[in-house]
Amino acid sequence: MSQQQVCQRKGGRCVWQLHGRRAQFYEPRPGRDIMYSLLPLLCLCSAWTKATEASDPNLPFMEYLDPNYMVCLKWGFDDPRGTITFKLVVNTTGWVGLGFNSNEEMTGSDIVMGGVGPSESYFQDYYATGNRRPLVDNQQSYTLLSLEETAGQTVMTFKRPIQLCNDEDFYITTQPLTLIYAYGTTDEIGYHGVKRGAKELNLLNHVTRATVTNSNYLTATMDNIAVPQSRTYYHCKIMKFQNLDPNTPYHIYQIEPVIKNPDLVHHMLLYRCPSFVLEPYDRPCYMGDEGDACFGVVAAWAVGGGVFELPEDVGIPIGGADSNTLYRLEIHYNNPTNIAGRRDSSGLRLHYTLQRKKYDVGILTTGMLPHSALHYNIPPKAPQFHTYGVCNTSLFSQFMNPVPDLQVFAVMLHTHLAGRKIRVGHYRNGEQIEFLALNEEYNFELQETLSLGNIKTIKQGDEIVVECTYSTSDRANVTRMGLSTTDEMCLAFLLYYPAINITTCVSHPNTSMSEDKDTIAAQESYLKYLPQIQYASDANYFSVGRIGTVRALMETPNVTCRNSNSASRLGTSWIMNLTGIILLVLWIAVI
Repeated sequence: MSQQQVCQRKGGRCVWQLHGRRAQFYEPRPGRDIMYSLLPLLCLCSAWTKATEASDPNLPFMEYLDPNYMVCLKWGFDDPRGTITFKLVVNTTGWVGLGFNSNEEMTGSDIVMGGVGPSESYFQDYYATGNRRPLVDNQQSYTLLSLEETAGQTVMTFKRPIQLCNDEDFYITTQPLTLIYAYGTTDEIGYHGVKRGAKELNLLNHVTRATVTNSNYLTATMDNIAVPQSRTYYHCKIMKFQNLDPNTPYHIYQIEPVIKNPDLVHHMLLYRCPSFVLEPYDRPCYMGDEGDACFGVVAAWAVGGGVFELPEDVGIPIGGADSNTLYRLEIHYNNPTNIAGRRDSSGLRLHYTLQRKKYDVGILTTGMLPHSALHYNIPPKAPQFHTYGVCNTSLFSQFMNPVPDLQVFAVMLHTHLAGRKIRVGHYRNGEQIEFLALNEEYNFELQETLSLGNIKTIKQGDEIVVECTYSTSDRANVTRMGLSTTDEMCLAFLLYYPAINITTCVSHPNTSMSEDKDTIAAQESYLKYLPQIQYASDANYFSVGRIGTVRALMETPNVTCRNSNSASRLGTSWIMNLTGIILLVLWIAVI
């Protein structure tokens, strides 16, 4: 039976129990473990199939938790410190359960269970102390949003805070956790028998795995180049992909780094070149060559990152009518000990499919223009210093009209060694509506392209502010904006669909007549409130500009422990306080 077929039918009443593969209740009820038929009916899980992942912007992630595709889980979140929402679909008309833990065991699991009874629905937060029936959590931490039974399936949608304060709740982090599930065929919660299992997932840094139908890929790598004996070196290779059929469009669905010298390779970018770049070459970057104008990002990787797969219904377009386009592979080599005699053939492997995807993906570079000639000095001995880059999308109308809504689904944040935090604010009509992305524990050695918890929509006229926080406490001299690892950058690469012909939207303060201030606070304030010179560029290197300002960013959301009680039920007398609701959500994350 195919995945889509299973996801489109519901079978008997299934109950999710929050158990690991070896976890069991002490009250076995063999009579409940009967076989149930799988009805070939349209199921509520149809919206969870991989073919329609991007169709639900609030729940962009989906996984089957069992090998038989009987248990579907879809989820999304606003930001890593906010609320996470789950939709659980099980092929059963009995009780269902989902749990969160650090392993596959039932002991220590944070569990939520519910179902649709003969006269009313039921839903509660539990925790497990052993291989026995879970205990009802006094602090109900999960909020039930909907619970229904249709076409032989039980569909339970609920939410919880990502970070909780109750000892019985599981704390969801950016690290993998184990989701345990179980279900029954009746509404009497009891022993699940074989109707249980576990799967390890990373809920906050989830990577959707595309269905690979072939092993076709394009390779963009250096050709055994000599890495000079210098701390920072940028090498560029202008190249054309061979044997692309001009009558066939290709879609890249996976970007795989090929790293030959992990101690040297800092980051890699593959750019699409404008039409006036006609000649391949292989030499140091930014020497006044035509290829310096190639800035349409196709793929990116930075130190600490891994393989990145795009959602199922989108792809990065390449080939087709653009088969003769040249590309620039840029690699930044960081050689702090000035080792001589090193050679490198690192690069990127671009896995593609000939199956046409629903949407073309674009990558928009935002942040502060990293120009070494810019007079922008970050003082030494600064515990924290904030830098800003602004993008006003009203500039886009000078390239195209109308401008479609841009659906942002992933982001890669980038600074150098002094970077400590990055926040990307999103503004509409002059007011901040959300953070597109934030990382308050930025690690230079772990720069990954991360899928967002839900799809963020950028409308024409919206503004984006990228804020980077640096620490120069250990530096004796000023730090400049530039290409060297000891210089700084402040960039956010936004992956979105549908792709438009705009590649860059950055800014820098007008420091042409400025003088450095005496104190750290005065220097930061002065640079922030100078007029921002904003630029937007298309794939042909045509740019437009305007003057703007940096808007104030809201405070980063913090964890708030909740102790008040609240009822959460659908047509029943099941009572849950707010804390219990939070616990239920945490338990789901463990499963």
